[in-house]
Amino acid sequence: MNYGKFAYLYDELMIDAPYDQWVSFVLKVMNANGLETGQILDVGCGTGNIAIPLSKKGLEVTAVDLSEEMLFVAQEKSVAAGAKVQFFQQDMRELEGLGQYDTIVSLCDSINYLNNEAELNATFSRVREHLNDHGLFIFDVHSIHKIEKVFNGNTFAHNGEDISYIWECFAGVEPHSVEHDLSFFVRNMKGLYERYDEFHKQRTYPIEVYEQALQKAGFKLVSITGDFSLKLLNKDAERWFFVAQRK
Repeated sequence: MNYGKFAYLYDELMIDAPYDQWVSFVLKVMNANGLETGQILDVGCGTGNIAIPLSKKGLEVTAVDLSEEMLFVAQEKSVAAGAKVQFFQQDMRELEGLGQYDTIVSLCDSINYLNNEAELNATFSRVREHLNDHGLFIFDVHSIHKIEKVFNGNTFAHNGEDISYIWECFAGVEPHSVEHDLSFFVRNMKGLYERYDEFHKQRTYPIEVYEQALQKAGFKLVSITGDFSLKLLNKDAERWFFVAQRK
């Protein structure tokens, strides 16, 4: 998934996203498993909103993303923040040559951009190959509830002074999938608005499919929780969190 122009608008549009909760969740899980000072790989890092804070906490962070534009923005932000993050452009389905890590994370629904179960299995297998023995894999996905009740059939809009958007969500062809049709209107230096269009597809699966994919790849499931909880999985949770350990 290449984000194009969206990469340069992403942080402004996502200003209210709970990145501090993602970072806190990761740190708590790592601490509970004695990995407070371990090396960490962020897969699908976007513009670095999780990798950079983790680096500032003293962790040795490497981050990968498929989008060259996202990585360019992330690198600029990392330098400005004084963080020490190594960024690489790679496809999560084909991770290679990145070394071994104590913890690998894939957050902000990055896993939902995988198109089918074969790609899910390939990604989990490649993640396992880059984990140390008993290393942790922490990831989140949109729940079926969110895809079908929050996204599909709904339209979201924002009317800002410099950026406005119309975000339409349609049910995809595959079960539990959504197609995002986004139009952005961005004011340029001349005070005129330029239009940019983006199309994104996401897909999720029943929890059992994720469990089976983890087991097949060689993981032991540690926990499944919802909406940043470390203990609870509510049936109406919008986001599922998985913690798995390499066998």
